[in-house]
Amino acid sequence: MKLDRRTVLAGTAAAFAAPFISANPARADAKRQALVDSSLESARKILTGKDYPDAAKYIQGARGVLIVPELVQGGLIFGLAGGRGTLMARSAPRDWSPPAFYAMGSGSVGLQIGAKVSEVVFIIKTEKGLQAILDHKFKFGAEAGVALAVVGIGVEGGSTAAGGADIIAFASSQGLFAGASLEGSYLDPDNDWNALYYGSGANTKAIVLDRRFTNPGAEPIRQFMAKW
Repeated sequence: MKLDRRTVLAGTAAAFAAPFISANPARADAKRQALVDSSLESARKILTGKDYPDAAKYIQGARGVLIVPELVQGGLIFGLAGGRGTLMARSAPRDWSPPAFYAMGSGSVGLQIGAKVSEVVFIIKTEKGLQAILDHKFKFGAEAGVALAVVGIGVEGGSTAAGGADIIAFASSQGLFAGASLEGSYLDPDNDWNALYYGSGANTKAIVLDRRFTNPGAEPIRQFMAKW
């Protein structure tokens, strides 16, 4: 069969472009990239800072990490909390997945004085803890069999309780913070943000477990986490 020149050129161009469709998501995604960059700064602050000497110990051998650079809570009697974060999983020593996006929020009732801004790094120590977050909307204090410990400046006994926990939350705050602030909060995968950052079809499991997607903007945080 004789092929004309346009058919050959079109086929050649398609074959050349195909391998790059999923490998090159949009890079100019400033909103998502800003969250990834902020997650890196929060991880660096808590995992290597002097305020949380146990954080580096607990990240050793951890199954995953979820970083919320800014969790906002406010109000006097009724408060709302909200923030966004990134989840990374480890499949082998020093081998961390790209970050997947999560939303975090809650409605809380109780005495709150002024606004609170916290950055929280959740170290996910066990497979059970990771699967609980991956499988469905995760609600703190309501997940059967998943133990959470909170370590924060001024939270007494946090480091001791963390030893047997599935998930340890290291929190740094401006204003007031107590471990009870996380009760009733939820984590929910944000696959709309995943698709915008990585490309069509990207979801949490495809990013952190299957490693089917990547983005050059995620390499700095992966390189930092590769210290552990």
